[in-house]
Amino acid sequence: MELFFLAILIVTMATALGSGFPVAFALPGAAIISIVLAALAGLAFGGGMDAFFHSGGPSQWLTAGVTNLRGVYWEVERDTLIAIPLFIFMGIMLQRSKIAEDLLVTMARLFGPVPGGLGISVVFVGALLAATTGIVGATVVAMGLISLPAMLRNNYSPSLATGTIAASGTLGQIIPPSIVLIILADQLASASDQASTARKALHKEATGELSMPSVFDVASTSAGEMFLGAFVPGIVLVLLYMVFILIYATIRPKVAPAVPYTGERNLRFWGNVVLTLVPPLTLIFLVLGSIIAGIATVNQAGAIGAAGALIMAGYRLTENSRTTFYPAIMGIVGLALIAFALATYNMNVKSLIVTGGDMTGIWIGVTAVGMVMAALVWSGFRVLRIEDTLREVMVETAKTTSLVFIILLGAAMLTAAFRAFGGEELVKDFLNSLPGGFWTQFIIVMGVIFVLGFFLDFIEIAVVVVPIVAPILLADPEANITAVWLGVMIGLNIQTSFLTPPFGFALFYLRGVAPAIVKTVQIYKGVVAFICLQLLALGIVGYYPQLVNYLPNRVSLLGDTAPPPRNPKMQICLEDYVRDKLQTDRGSVTSAIAAARGLDLSALPEKIAKGLSQGFDDAETALGSVDAIFAAQDEVEAATGEYRPQLRLVRNLQKRMRNLEAEAKELLRQAGFLNAEADADRRAKLEAHAAELLQERDGVATGIPDSWEATYDTFNALVTTEMKARSTYRRAGDGAYESAAEFLSMVDANPGFFALEADLAGLEEVIASGERAEAEEAVNVLSKAFGGVAGASDLRSALSKAKRSLREGKEDREKAATEYAKAVAKFGEQAEWRRAAEGELTAGLQAYAAAISDTIGSRQQERLNRDQALFISACNAGHRDISLNF
Repeated sequence: MELFFLAILIVTMATALGSGFPVAFALPGAAIISIVLAALAGLAFGGGMDAFFHSGGPSQWLTAGVTNLRGVYWEVERDTLIAIPLFIFMGIMLQRSKIAEDLLVTMARLFGPVPGGLGISVVFVGALLAATTGIVGATVVAMGLISLPAMLRNNYSPSLATGTIAASGTLGQIIPPSIVLIILADQLASASDQASTARKALHKEATGELSMPSVFDVASTSAGEMFLGAFVPGIVLVLLYMVFILIYATIRPKVAPAVPYTGERNLRFWGNVVLTLVPPLTLIFLVLGSIIAGIATVNQAGAIGAAGALIMAGYRLTENSRTTFYPAIMGIVGLALIAFALATYNMNVKSLIVTGGDMTGIWIGVTAVGMVMAALVWSGFRVLRIEDTLREVMVETAKTTSLVFIILLGAAMLTAAFRAFGGEELVKDFLNSLPGGFWTQFIIVMGVIFVLGFFLDFIEIAVVVVPIVAPILLADPEANITAVWLGVMIGLNIQTSFLTPPFGFALFYLRGVAPAIVKTVQIYKGVVAFICLQLLALGIVGYYPQLVNYLPNRVSLLGDTAPPPRNPKMQICLEDYVRDKLQTDRGSVTSAIAAARGLDLSALPEKIAKGLSQGFDDAETALGSVDAIFAAQDEVEAATGEYRPQLRLVRNLQKRMRNLEAEAKELLRQAGFLNAEADADRRAKLEAHAAELLQERDGVATGIPDSWEATYDTFNALVTTEMKARSTYRRAGDGAYESAAEFLSMVDANPGFFALEADLAGLEEVIASGERAEAEEAVNVLSKAFGGVAGASDLRSALSKAKRSLREGKEDREKAATEYAKAVAKFGEQAEWRRAAEGELTAGLQAYAAAISDTIGSRQQERLNRDQALFISACNAGHRDISLNF
């Protein structure tokens, strides 16, 4: 019965959408109708309202969608969707400010003399508009109205002209900032959580271990990472379009002839080019650059884009006059002053007030912010006054944003209903049963999304399909794909479907503004080549995931909030880096260890000297462990070819066994509801069927080879050897650097240590004859001061004991004096070895620490250096198969 109501859900949704019923109401309406019908049927025929649900009851599933969507806004970390209205406002404002018209005319004059120059201009402008507006319909319509007549006048092939415009207009789906990418990031963040849970369950079933190492976990994503991941694929797609047009026009000049510019290329011409290109390029730089540089979050970048679009509209819509560019100039000057103040002065207001520091920078900042605000208000007033543009843009932004969020709510309810009837389990079982593993599943999912793109908008696909299939794909340990890569691949796929005849949305937009002389068939023929180019781009990005993953990794590891080198997900790549580095630097590292062993440690306390000697031993152990790691890794790789087929066979059999057992349990659960005498026969049939399934499960178990346990133990022993080698290296490498770093921190603290000598000497009289409270406070202050000096914890301990002897009601001056004397003695001992350590010993240990810091001591550094970050970014950009650990 669950399948029956699942079919009702799908048929109801499809019928509503096919009849033209608004999507925002079709999705939740189908969910509510199917859940209510299932509850009524269960109450009438199943013995309870929850009889025909996969789990839970109708009230749970009716509220699940709203609860899930509400969680997006109630969780502080999940603020991705806030950027949507900001980017929508930016796009609509720029579209109303006629920036597309200016760009197309200017670029046509620049590239017109080149074969296919008008087509290349359209692609270039399409890319710029995608990076500023990101609205497909508006871009296609604008370029269709402006470029298509010009291209046809200059004897361009109607097919090539329309294909170029339609394809360029869809670039807004993949080139950031894109609403598609923001919604996909939000959906994939939830899918990553579900995939993580599924992978942990899979690891527990396969290994029996209660916890899964964090290095095997599924990484989530964000809108900022999606923007970074889509940047390079978007550029690749633009270049493919341009190269195709150039080659095609060169081979067949008649289809895309050169269009010479008849005017003069004088100073006025180039000034117009600069004025047309620089503002949108600057806005793109500010929006994307602030995200890439880690200066702003996606939401903050959206606010920057909205403000920039308002200022650009302020001067573009105003008739040329002496004051046309005043608001823009004021805003630029304000931003320059802010940058100057941040770079030159301390801008922490609280610390300046407390310390009484120089407030010049603050006043410059206040003035600059006032200038930017004035520029925004001035521009906003202009845009409002000219044809009421600001109000219209705000209304359109509110409508579009409301549409997006209502669809998100409806899709959340539809997805909840789909899960209520076991649809998610059904899809999961279907995909997992396919031969060929992950890539078969992936190709089928992408094919379904491609076909759905003929009928559904990107929002419906992103919020209905992605939550169902993404957790299944992300959980697969063999492919071990990243959420960013999956999101970009889906975005490229959705973009392709916008062009596919006969239902591509971009084709409808273009058909609506194309002249009658252009036939619909010509539009369809024109997009075929660009569809092939998009499929080629999809294949390139699929084959080279580094195109997507490298830039997010690089920005993350080079940013101010970069994870430390000890992060578990970096260890394998960091060890690869150390191996490569030691191939050239092993001699210098070995020499540094030998030189450190030759240092005279006799002046140091026994504990410190022993720790340093142990550190030198650890350094030699770490060097040997590097070789052991890769020797063990080679053995694992050599055994993998024979082991992997058996692993796949056994895991598939075990998965089938689990599915049969789960199906049997479900049948027994349904039988449990049939308590009436009239249902006795049906209950008996269900129980008999469950028994057959359990018997079949036992039969499947016989297919597991008898040698499997021995094969598994042998391979697992090889993996364990590799893991032990890595663990030995990491502990030894940490110890090799840690002991030297700890000693050097003590020596660096010498000035602070000796600065307290006078205070310590003056404390004797205070303890002996001073007032109790005064003496206690003085001892306490000095104790804390020594606590802040590296290596002086024993002095702090002695002084703390002296302080306790001066407490009210427990005053014991003699004991306090005794503890003070111990502190003085300890100070003398430390002063002796600290002075002796300065000079040759310290210089030798500094040279030792510097020599190993980039190799075996790299895990103990505060952050990765640039070379390490770049190496690990490239290393982790690929997808590493971890299925052998499951």
